[in-house]
Amino acid sequence: MWQRSKIVYNKFMPRQRKVILLNQKQVRFTSKSTDSTITNLDDCPPKEAQVVICGGGVMGGAVAYHLSLMGLGSETVLVESGRLGGGTTWHASGLVGAFKPSLAQVKLAQDSIALYKHLEGKGLSTGWKQCGSLSLARTRDRMTAFRRMKAQSVSRNIECYLVSPEEAKQLCPLLRVDDLIGGLWIPGDGVGDPYQICLSLIKEAKNKGVRVYENCKVTKIINQENRVKAVETTHGTIKCEHFVNCAGFWARNVGKLSEPYVKVPLHPVEHYYLHTKPVNGLDPMTPVIRDLDGYIYFRENNGCILAGGFEPVAKPAFEDGSIPESTDDRFLPEDWDHFHILLEEMLHRIPSLGNVILEKLCNGPEAFSPDCKWIVGEAPEIRNYYVAAGMKTVGISAAGGVGRATAELIVNGSTSLDMYELDVSRFLGLHNNRKFLRDRVKEVPGMHYALQYPHHEFKTGRNLRMSPIYPKLREAGAVFGQVMGYERPSWFQPLNESDLDSTDIFQNYKLAYTNTFSKPPWFERVSLEYATCRESIGLSDYSSFTKIDLWSNGMEVVDLLQYLCSNDVDVPVGSIIHTGMQNYRGGYENDCSLARIAPNHYMMIAPTIQQTRCKYWISRHLPSDGSVAVSDVTSAYTAICIMGPATRQLLSELTDTDLNPKNFPFFTFKELDVGLANGIRTMNLTHTGELGYVLYIPNEFALHVYTRLIEAGEKYGIKHAGYYATRALRVEKFYAFWGQDLDTFTTPLECGRAWRVKFDKGVDFIGRDALLKQREEGVKRKYVQLLLNDHDLEFDTWCWGGEPIYRNGKYCGMTTTTGYGFTFKKQVCLGFVQNFDSEGRSQEVTNEYVLSGDYEVDVAGIKFHAKCHLHSPNLPTKFPDKERDAYHATRDQQTL
Repeated sequence: MWQRSKIVYNKFMPRQRKVILLNQKQVRFTSKSTDSTITNLDDCPPKEAQVVICGGGVMGGAVAYHLSLMGLGSETVLVESGRLGGGTTWHASGLVGAFKPSLAQVKLAQDSIALYKHLEGKGLSTGWKQCGSLSLARTRDRMTAFRRMKAQSVSRNIECYLVSPEEAKQLCPLLRVDDLIGGLWIPGDGVGDPYQICLSLIKEAKNKGVRVYENCKVTKIINQENRVKAVETTHGTIKCEHFVNCAGFWARNVGKLSEPYVKVPLHPVEHYYLHTKPVNGLDPMTPVIRDLDGYIYFRENNGCILAGGFEPVAKPAFEDGSIPESTDDRFLPEDWDHFHILLEEMLHRIPSLGNVILEKLCNGPEAFSPDCKWIVGEAPEIRNYYVAAGMKTVGISAAGGVGRATAELIVNGSTSLDMYELDVSRFLGLHNNRKFLRDRVKEVPGMHYALQYPHHEFKTGRNLRMSPIYPKLREAGAVFGQVMGYERPSWFQPLNESDLDSTDIFQNYKLAYTNTFSKPPWFERVSLEYATCRESIGLSDYSSFTKIDLWSNGMEVVDLLQYLCSNDVDVPVGSIIHTGMQNYRGGYENDCSLARIAPNHYMMIAPTIQQTRCKYWISRHLPSDGSVAVSDVTSAYTAICIMGPATRQLLSELTDTDLNPKNFPFFTFKELDVGLANGIRTMNLTHTGELGYVLYIPNEFALHVYTRLIEAGEKYGIKHAGYYATRALRVEKFYAFWGQDLDTFTTPLECGRAWRVKFDKGVDFIGRDALLKQREEGVKRKYVQLLLNDHDLEFDTWCWGGEPIYRNGKYCGMTTTTGYGFTFKKQVCLGFVQNFDSEGRSQEVTNEYVLSGDYEVDVAGIKFHAKCHLHSPNLPTKFPDKERDAYHATRDQQTL
């Protein structure tokens, strides 16, 4: 194999550089050629418009096209600093695949495919060709991933088939298959020409009134009272109400053209496309081939082979941050040494490639986000500023759907899809740090084709946000995961255990890993931590939770929260209320707990991933007179949760306050002295359903309080518990998670939380009308808990979320959160059940409908029968019956 590679190097390298230069000139000339879609360059942009789009690539074109369909054509202006399609659009691979990591991304990609078929049907050029795609598996784990995808295809409406190596060879005779286990064939996938799609979209948009200006660079986005006011360009200022950053490769730089900056975390890496000369006998309908375990893909392209890949360790480009403004200057010389790993795999998978004449190797850098997901939505920094970028080489797969969703946001204020996982508000400022991005993007591109095991953890950008007790947790053997940049213990592996060497050591700390779809390596450790929380005392670091203080001089903060929250927050001082913040559809924008510290002061606790989102949602609704103050205190407090039947005895030893439930009832708040420290905000709850407390400790006291808890708790058998153990507790207790079970389309009535909605509190809160209508008409899906029968935890593939649920043999929903129930001794799946009629339309779902069915869960192609619950079951417990009953009675009282 090495000899074959050397031949290719010797044969092509001298000629390659000349060909690349010639080809780039040819392509540039093509993109500069006059086209009827391009506005006369002497024209000046208008003084006013409703929407200004920055970026004339396929994404900008898609947004303009969909805005024109929604009636804003004459009110939309698209400006491009160079030539249309002259960014990454012209050299992209053109792969269009429907299977994406999440349901939202799948639907966006399906929208794109439908759009390109529609344009082709109108006689417009898109290069669309439905040749299908074939993904290959070299390992059993990869085949398990394919079986999971095949199972999920029923919910995603994707036709696909598992194939053998021999069948893969029949689909593509070019392949070497002797080292394959199988593959996944998706006949509905295809390819398109990004440049042609871009021009066709813009042509259609122009026909409906959109004005397009090339060689017109955006220089500043002007905002007034945190709302887009105007856009300055090299050809004048355009007053506008909405601005859309579709600058692709340059989107991060465009984000810096406003005050405040809009964070668009992107960083370029070198990305290679290999183009051959025409290949004799190459079938024009050759499917797209993805050899995922070899990091490569290839496709037929006008009688030639176009091949590329995503190497495990990418090479950052323009590391000093000086990204060239000119497209011509952006392209980099080829690095054959870096490309070698991909070239070797190409020659291995397509042996005949060694005899093909190379035309060029294109090194066209692409920009990636720090989590390998697209970046869309309204920027949290400035109202009416939208982002549609970070499409990471698959822009045409995303463009049709993302363009429509962005247009919906502008016109309707919301989208028809839940896209919280792609929303730009998922980031913090740290994610936009250039050095952080430079390090992170070394591993991000490889995620495209890497096996995505459950609970994936990044290796770069670590040891960034840490609580003051982090060193103590490391000493205790914490194996860390990361969320929102925060180091959070996933489980604990005592330092003296013999299997310590199996962990991934990076920068002298242990990195969480799973690396299997079956019984995970952390199972036994998490089992012990779970038992500790149930039977004695478990101590967990909750510091990563979002913590926000809200207050006012008068009662304005109460009025604001009554409007934002569906529960009644006007409770006695010292009370804790669990509530959702609904949108106008009734879906969850936030799920939080509110502790009323004073008549006009609340502390909000929200999920870690909500740190930017929930502040953004609150800020959108703040009184304009500034009467309500909001402060993010996440980094000011260390949060320690102690849970278990002995927690009251332990804490009583460290404080003078009487902790008897009559003095300190469940679900209430007090400021305590703990040890020698004071001002510890203590909440009598755990978020896991166990007895216990969460202590919000000013950082300067954190080590002291932690040490006292550990020392005093020794006689009670206190042990550390990581995130996986607390997660198992919550799954077994049937607690919904925001970001997994709850999203912007899920309502409290669908997930068994109708008792947290107070329709009669005398306030017309956001989402009230939608929820009243849903209550009257009935819900069309219900949140359930399923316990799998006959599942062997040692040998069977585990549930990891996204498994199809079947009722009486018919598909009825998907699992959302899953875990092992250590008390049930079964796999536990949480998810939603629907009632589809013969036409596939959702009908009302009643309790009787749910409980009368016979259920199965499809786990990687094997269906397991399951017991279905609508309510949290009572679990056996070791803490006293009276105390347990009091705890649950208090919880139930909140629910009525």
